[in-house]
Amino acid sequence: MTGKVPQDYEALLVAYRKLQQENERLKRIADDAREKLDAAMDGTGLCIWQNHVPTGKLIIFNRRWGAMLGYQPKALEAHFDVWREHLHPEDRERVLKAFLDHLSGKTPFYQALHRMLAKDGKVTWVLDRGRVVERDQAGNPLRVMGSHMDVTHEKEFEQQLALLAHRDPLTHLLNRAALQRQFPGTHQTLCFIDLDDFKQVNDSLGHRAGDELLVELARRLRSISPQDAVLGRLGGDEFILLLPWPSRDSRTLQLAQACQQAISAPFPLANGEACIGLSMGVAQIRPQDDFSTALARADKAMYQVKHGGKRGFHIAHPSGQPLLDQEQVNERALDHRSPS
Repeated sequence: MTGKVPQDYEALLVAYRKLQQENERLKRIADDAREKLDAAMDGTGLCIWQNHVPTGKLIIFNRRWGAMLGYQPKALEAHFDVWREHLHPEDRERVLKAFLDHLSGKTPFYQALHRMLAKDGKVTWVLDRGRVVERDQAGNPLRVMGSHMDVTHEKEFEQQLALLAHRDPLTHLLNRAALQRQFPGTHQTLCFIDLDDFKQVNDSLGHRAGDELLVELARRLRSISPQDAVLGRLGGDEFILLLPWPSRDSRTLQLAQACQQAISAPFPLANGEACIGLSMGVAQIRPQDDFSTALARADKAMYQVKHGGKRGFHIAHPSGQPLLDQEQVNERALDHRSPS
């Protein structure tokens, strides 16, 4: 018996060392897989989390908690209450309801697209998903596992697309589609602006200079437009103003004159200076009007200015008929033309 023990011991020792080596090998494989998984998830902004419901403790498996919120590692405790405090105030109630509805069994899983606030006030958009993975014998939730993904870039891209859908890409004013969506709203008057002699700018100075002029023109019009007015560009050299007061209001006349003055100053451009004018037609919006109908009347009023020598504005009668005959219009300053 005494001679056999060392042999058994040696065999056990060899087996133990083999197990240690195998364990080290498996550990290296696991560590390597974890590093690759972490890199893949971190690269996509994905984070795996687990919430222990009774204590509120959060376990973040692949990213240190708080990094997304602008905190140094271990500077922020991973806890349900901390997560709740950093929910955007406008989203908090909705997100918590979605989470608690799932815990109570009202929904098969938890999902919410919401904003998180970092300590510096920066907003991060997060797509959060999870489900209960363990309950006690009474059916109370014990553990919830899920993921959240940083979708800020996607959300910003979505907002940029929405902006492009509603804004003129050159001047960043509202485009035709956006103007139609806002029409009539509370607006009562539509002003149609068509530039005079703009083609000469493109022909003499080039289209790039023309674009530069349109950008500066939009800035000037924006600076004089009332806060409750809507300014947009139809395309080319055509612009729209929607006003929240009647066409006969004295403010209409004042704004039309201000537009003329704003555009009368020369436009310094990269390769020269340009001078243009505007012809404006003003029409009252009727209750039955759609955008095209009101625009057509304002366009007709604008062409009265064009045919009369350009560089002015004409306020049409609400019925669509001339407000006064031309002599009376000139006397009462309802049709104005700037000197050429």
